[in-house]
Amino acid sequence: MHAPHPDAAELEILADLLSGGRICLLTGAGMSTESGIPDYRGPDGARRVQPMTYQEFTAGSDSRRRYWSRAHVGWQRFAASAPNAGHRVVAALQRHGFADSVITQNVDGLHQAAGAREVIELHGTLSLVRCLTCEDRTPREVVEQRLAHLNPGFAARVRTGEIRPDGDVTLAEDDVAEFVLATCRVCGADTLKPDVVYFGENVPKDRVARAYEAVDASRALLVLGSSLSVMSGYRFVRHSRKAGRPIGIITRGHTRGDAEATHRIDAGLGESLVALAGLLGLDEDFGPVVDGEYATGLPLGLT
Repeated sequence: MHAPHPDAAELEILADLLSGGRICLLTGAGMSTESGIPDYRGPDGARRVQPMTYQEFTAGSDSRRRYWSRAHVGWQRFAASAPNAGHRVVAALQRHGFADSVITQNVDGLHQAAGAREVIELHGTLSLVRCLTCEDRTPREVVEQRLAHLNPGFAARVRTGEIRPDGDVTLAEDDVAEFVLATCRVCGADTLKPDVVYFGENVPKDRVARAYEAVDASRALLVLGSSLSVMSGYRFVRHSRKAGRPIGIITRGHTRGDAEATHRIDAGLGESLVALAGLLGLDEDFGPVVDGEYATGLPLGLT
């Protein structure tokens, strides 16, 4: 699938806006699709993948076994994802003083890997695992090593399907049933959960407050790769509109915030951001831009 090319006139306008500095960037799943991580929704805004909800996850051990068996198999492919040209442009915009804050709805850590600093991760991070019983937190790699020990050869043996936005894959029910869950090494409960905000769960209030502070300290809000379908991101667009700040959106397809946007580009994100960087005089090698949905050779797919 080929993304439309960005409108040159709109890019010039956004470059002029960015040239004044103090821009807050709000990024969504479209930021990482060119790194091979699929999103929940297509350009038409329709949900293509049904995520596990918080209520399902906390319902019992069987639900957690279903999540962790699939996540364990998909983790190595997910963790191998690398920042794309768009992530590197965002880091450069910060480094050169055009953007101050980065608020992301993504949980993949690719902004930080590209060099962005003080990123506000609205929905948390997959790199940590939290125990819902005692609140202990453990690095994801440590939990993955324990799962591999408890389930020797599982990832290589099972029949895998497509990878999903949160890094898990589809598995046959028989394979899920044999998976052994890891328990918390502090309290012994099997309530280990990736330290991310699931559907049906609220973003922590202090994190939301920090994001509002970042938005209020900015001259304008630039949304990158988000359909704004969920309120966790859309609220910052509404807030900026009420404050009279310019709002730019670059993403493929319709967004919930189109009516509030003062500037809108419907085009591939990597190509648009690299072109924007050029207009701002950032003469750097941001890496290849792929005209399509995915930029890596990882074996990814979608239902």
